[in-house]
Amino acid sequence: MLKYQDDQPWHGEFLENVLSWLLEEDGLNPGVRFFTLVELLEKPVTDWEVAAARQAVMEKGSVPQILAAQNPQGYWVAPGAGYSGKYRSTVWSMIFLAQLGADGSHPQVRAGGEYLLENSRCSTGGFSVDGRPSSRVHCLDGNLCAALLDLGWWGDDRLASALDWLARSITGEGIAPAEDKTTAARYYRSGNSAPGFACSANNHKPCAWGAVKAMLALGKVPPEARTPGMLAAIQQGADFLLGRDPALSDYPTPEDTRPSRSWFQFGFPVFYVTDVLQNLEALASLGYGLDPRLEAALQLLLSKRDEQGRWKMEYSYHGKTWADVEQKGQPSKWVTLRALRVLKQAGRLR
Repeated sequence: MLKYQDDQPWHGEFLENVLSWLLEEDGLNPGVRFFTLVELLEKPVTDWEVAAARQAVMEKGSVPQILAAQNPQGYWVAPGAGYSGKYRSTVWSMIFLAQLGADGSHPQVRAGGEYLLENSRCSTGGFSVDGRPSSRVHCLDGNLCAALLDLGWWGDDRLASALDWLARSITGEGIAPAEDKTTAARYYRSGNSAPGFACSANNHKPCAWGAVKAMLALGKVPPEARTPGMLAAIQQGADFLLGRDPALSDYPTPEDTRPSRSWFQFGFPVFYVTDVLQNLEALASLGYGLDPRLEAALQLLLSKRDEQGRWKMEYSYHGKTWADVEQKGQPSKWVTLRALRVLKQAGRLR
């Protein structure tokens, strides 16, 4: 059984009750039980409980609702790159399915991944908002690479190409400046505009939301398979995200204003908006969980627990996706799961 690292007597029962809550048979949120068994309790995928939980994910709750809206050709809402139509089109539906724990081998999920890889990538590498290289942004690249890795596409050459572009677009390796119109492998003023996470959406300053998504994706690549370019990108991303206190999230903003309130509102699912918790998720997955520079952010995370040790849903997409998840302002199994994942990777659970 997991325990809090400080071994305070009340913590044992405290955490046990939370885990029991996450492990409930829940027809609305079956993915929580699946992830709790695999990631927190480290049960093998061959375990009968895990297999039953994965089957429940595909039969109950949000996943079948999303799949019911899918076109037989593999897309949602409309054919094409699949970004437009927030948050029900192909891009968002596939990101949501991955976060819900959908089985990537399911024929419909597989068809969605195939459609993404054939219609949302640029010929010169990376994913694009509208299929053109001028609309590549790190948040989209990171989100889709992460989703496809979670759904079992590791080993596909098209995903490998997207991951290579993601890494090189961070470091600048082999990518010409935006002003160089003689090559397609260049930055664009209308998207990622320079190395180091510069993005037009952030007034050409480094975008921390994009950095978090990119690091989240690279953290899902098997460590032994990370190329020198990926390792360089990971180091650059970690230096950027840890260059400020993640608890404050005072990264560059378009007009040098205060950080977006979204940084401090934890929710589920997580699309292009990010929060302090996802920053922790990305950094912890890359081995920075014990880094002292995360201490204030971890304390912020712990401060948001209620008296029962649960975290609330503070940011919601109700009415915007094919399926609503939990209630805003109420204890959330999904946010609690996200929090416990981080605490485990940060050595606060054992």
